[in-house]
Amino acid sequence: MVSLSAIYPILILIGAFLSLIVLMIIHEFGHFIIAKKFGVKVEEFGIGYPPRICGKKIGETIYSLNWIPLGAFVRILGEEGGVDDYRSFTNLKIWQRVLIIIGGVVAFWITAIVLFSVVFAIGADLPANDTDIIENAQLKVVSISNDSPASNAGLQVRDTIKGITINGVETPINKVSEFQTITGENRGKEIAITVERGSQNDLQTLNLKLTPRVNPPEGEGVVGIGIQRMATLIQKTAWYMAPVQGTIYTWQMTVGTVEGLYVLLAGLVGGNGNVTGENFAGPLGITIFMANAASYGAGFFLYFIGIISVSLAIFNLFPIPALDGGKLIFLTIEKIKGKPVSEKVEGWITTVCFVTLIVLSLYITVRFDISRFANFLQSALSR
Repeated sequence: MVSLSAIYPILILIGAFLSLIVLMIIHEFGHFIIAKKFGVKVEEFGIGYPPRICGKKIGETIYSLNWIPLGAFVRILGEEGGVDDYRSFTNLKIWQRVLIIIGGVVAFWITAIVLFSVVFAIGADLPANDTDIIENAQLKVVSISNDSPASNAGLQVRDTIKGITINGVETPINKVSEFQTITGENRGKEIAITVERGSQNDLQTLNLKLTPRVNPPEGEGVVGIGIQRMATLIQKTAWYMAPVQGTIYTWQMTVGTVEGLYVLLAGLVGGNGNVTGENFAGPLGITIFMANAASYGAGFFLYFIGIISVSLAIFNLFPIPALDGGKLIFLTIEKIKGKPVSEKVEGWITTVCFVTLIVLSLYITVRFDISRFANFLQSALSR
């Protein structure tokens, strides 16, 4: 029989997935509102992808709910070309079409500003580096591998690691490197990990015995857990300053994300990149990360969604025809040549790139995300 404590993480997972869908809806609303502003006919605004469940026509636009819950879409008259109508997308000036295209990207950034503003208004515990000198930093268990020493000993996601006892001597720890060093030096020997579990009103201190593995599976570590150092890195700010801080932080996060992508791509191109599950995640993986973030409170959850929003804004600007950045490339070519790219050529290139993105997403899901999902379910059902 599945316990209520096991159902709760599943509900969080569903909530995280819905939050990701909301981000997609906001993105499409950015395209929608700018198109309406310029008088372009919007034929449909859909949540999910066809086939359609239901729809209602309000004015000239159909608002629909569809069966495939993987995002949202806006169907704009003439966006795919071939429509000679004064209210079609193709009859707009290029700068107007550019604004419609980047409207979705801007919507991501506006969402991030709002989210980070709320985070600054309420404060948040966030991931911290070992090198950061922080008082009251805590080590949180964020994942547990199947059939690992940690799983068999009864450790749970959201446990706080306080120390490790060896031969009756307890060593307090609050850094990831300390945990990794001590457990690595004691492979094959029984140790006890002291953890705190539960809320402040019902806090338990447990000593869980386990034996670090001598030869652990690749990527799991000797104990079989993922841990994260957490600390109150965003202090509560006055409400009137929160939007200012949120805007500044969105800019800083954008710059940091671009720099990180550059380092990753440069490493991959140069053959020095380390392609692991930590570098890539598909929709399922992102949903699981969001669900885990929700486990640490509203502040961290909103903060993480803000990061995802910034990342999606940047990703959508990639010069790939199936993305907004690719559409901007076609408009740039049209501006230079003085005429649009052939509809047939543009359609063929877009289709090929779209299929490639789907295949890549499926590969990442199978290669990295399914194991994440299995670990998430295993952790939930073991409670």
